[in-house]
Amino acid sequence: MKRVVYPGTFDPITNGHIDLVQRASKLFDSVVIAVAASNRKGPLFTLEERVSLAQKALSHLNNIEVCGFDCLLKDLVEEKQAYGVVRGLRAVSDFEYEFQLANMNRALAPSMESLFLTPAEHLSYISSSLVKEIASLGGDVSKFVPELVKCALTDKYNELKA
Repeated sequence: MKRVVYPGTFDPITNGHIDLVQRASKLFDSVVIAVAASNRKGPLFTLEERVSLAQKALSHLNNIEVCGFDCLLKDLVEEKQAYGVVRGLRAVSDFEYEFQLANMNRALAPSMESLFLTPAEHLSYISSSLVKEIASLGGDVSKFVPELVKCALTDKYNELKA
């Protein structure tokens, strides 16, 4: 069984992330969406909230698993008995960082492969950071995230303003 891990902060999960998971789910028997705690990044949503949003947004896929993690990625890949990791490339600017990560992961775990997928062209400009910025200013993010994520962003920013 070929299983891969798709790691990320997913703060929040976007339509671009969902597109990549759907693509990976067609290529592999199982895809583990690994939501990183990333406390040093100061995420807007808690780890539990991000895991829950990802589970709900991806509930239409039957060969995925969503989990949170706070360890070295190589350790999670080993724990999940995965072939390697899937990462998304939106633009050339992503390549340098992703190439560096892939080489570091290979140095830590030589048998762990890094595979890169690109989202559909109309989703290539979406990032969680931009979505959060638009939502924080009261903008409409419905083109970029599922409805449940849009509602969660609205609720979160209303809560922070209160």
